[in-house]
Amino acid sequence: MRSVGASTWIWVSPLSDQRLAELAPKVRELGFDVIELQVEEPGQWDPARAAELAAAHGLGTSLCCVMPPGRDLALDDEEAARSTISYLEHCVDVAATIGSPVVAGPMYAAVGRLWRMEPGERDTTLARVAERLRPVAEHAGERGVRLAVEPLNRYETSLINTVEQGLDLVERVGSPGCGLLLDTYHMNIEEKDPVAAARAAGGHIAHVHACGTDRGAPGGDRFAWPEFVSALDEAGYQGALCVESFTAEQEAIATAAAIWRPLAPSQDALAADGLAFLKEALS
Repeated sequence: MRSVGASTWIWVSPLSDQRLAELAPKVRELGFDVIELQVEEPGQWDPARAAELAAAHGLGTSLCCVMPPGRDLALDDEEAARSTISYLEHCVDVAATIGSPVVAGPMYAAVGRLWRMEPGERDTTLARVAERLRPVAEHAGERGVRLAVEPLNRYETSLINTVEQGLDLVERVGSPGCGLLLDTYHMNIEEKDPVAAARAAGGHIAHVHACGTDRGAPGGDRFAWPEFVSALDEAGYQGALCVESFTAEQEAIATAAAIWRPLAPSQDALAADGLAFLKEALS
């Protein structure tokens, strides 16, 4: 059966060695197969130590990049592009160290930067992003890692909101080291038919975030989960489904993710409920 993961963002932001040492056994005890980590800022936690912890608790890993203001490949700003490329290549190296098959996230523009594009600007901007992302994808492929580009909803980015737009960028990059991340929360907002969109993504799917339509645990909502899982099967996707939600513990991440109310009785309950639902859906 396909593996199920839990994002450490359910409990903590930013991640640290101490918090990871506390979370790894918790994630394993809850019954997850994979622990998903994030590089908010390089150096906040030790990748070698994280690899040891994951192995000690029998956990696979996945890794997400984080794109705050200033990290942006879409801007007509060479200095910002160089620093973003350097950051993304660092994420690839971290992923290789911890054994993650992917670096996932909206690696094309800063989250929350919104702008109205003039005619032709999208094409120009996507070409710029693809040119800058291509060497990162090659760097990833050389290390056995794959980029997983994440479309976000319209309230978080102007550039890539749908699977179709994400595939446009992936195809422009034109590297086996670059694929697509499907996030059910964003798909529920932007896709007229999320299941059809997943089918259209086909063999380009590199990673999946399984989120409830309220950004909490998957399940108990109106998302077409059985059909979505079938679409993943048809696409030949064998990777993990990672439960992604966010803690209100840290104001910046809660504000960025618009977490204005509790989404479960506790963060542990959110994780456990999501895991139970996905295990049943995948069986």
